[in-house]
Parts: sequence; C-alpha cells; structure tokens
Amino acid sequence: MLLGFMLLGAFYLFTEYRAHLLGMLPYLIFLACPAMHLFMHRSHVHHGSGGSPKRDERASSPSRSNREMPS
Repeated sequence: MLLGFMLLGAFYLFTEYRAHLLGMLPYLIFLACPAMHLFMHRSHVHHGSGGSPKRDERASSPSRSNREMPS
C-alpha cells in the first residue's frame, strides 16, 4: 500500500515538475562527471607497486629467457 502511494506521488511529481527536471538535466550530467571520476578512481589501489609484480613473485617465476622455447 505504501509502495502504491510512493509511486503515485512520484508520478505526480514527475508530471508537475518535468520542465524543471529536464531544464536541469545538462547541469546534472555535467556535475555527474566529477562524481563518477572520484568513485571510479577509488577502486584503483596502487600501494606503490608501479604496476610491476611483487618481489616474491618475480623471484619465484622464471624469466622469459630461462624458459624453454616450444619446438
């Protein structure tokens, strides 16, 4: 029942304020860019590795020159 009232209220808000919402749409898209930039870069965790494997991984894995080439 509450969901029905919320949907009805959202419908009336959208129909009455559609011109205001659509007028602000370009600004909302423009303001979404910095927010997306911040939230998407939050997942990049560098921990000072610089993109190279850890020392333990480099020491345990053979280098390309030490591997046998397929014949």
